[in-house]
Amino acid sequence: MELFNYFRSSASYRVRIALALKGLDYDYKAVHLARNEQFHESYAAVASSRLVPLLKDGEQVITQSMAIIEYLDETHPEPPLLPRDAAARARVRALAQDIACEIHPLNNLRVLRYLVKEMGLSEDAKTRWYKHWVESGLEVVEQRLQRDGIAGRFCHGDTPGLADCVLVPQIFNAQRFDCRLDHVPAVMKVFEACMALEAFSKTQPSACPDAE
Repeated sequence: MELFNYFRSSASYRVRIALALKGLDYDYKAVHLARNEQFHESYAAVASSRLVPLLKDGEQVITQSMAIIEYLDETHPEPPLLPRDAAARARVRALAQDIACEIHPLNNLRVLRYLVKEMGLSEDAKTRWYKHWVESGLEVVEQRLQRDGIAGRFCHGDTPGLADCVLVPQIFNAQRFDCRLDHVPAVMKVFEACMALEAFSKTQPSACPDAE
């Protein structure tokens, strides 16, 4: 397998975690978003969206981090990243989508660039935008964790899964932008449990071969 990704991309980090949890080997293919390498013809030929991550598995070309992770879970079912029970699967997916659909799209590199270059926002205003959506979005995740009271070290029980793959990269982004995190103690407890595992710590941005 080949994973086209960028060390600082939270969506890419999600997939690196999932691959590590599954114990799967892959070739790391760096696509530097800040240098616009996603627009090079060689990459655009396989990625019409010009986004990362992209997974090549033989003849299969899969985009979108959530689709990639579920593909990996279906083609390599052990250890599972989603619970067996339908209601539990829905809960885990909802937690993951609270971040992947409600926080991340408002704060990815394309959006931040547009706010500054096209909308004329200052760097301070851009940062306020970022912090607002991250802090308020993580509060929703916190409320879910507190309300549901699922016993265990991770988002759902004592084994890491899909929701944890999505949560940890978002916390890295929040820390990078100095977002407030003291209002989400349950979230941070899960984050700390995840970072004690090599699947999360050895795939983090600073450990990537293209890290700067």
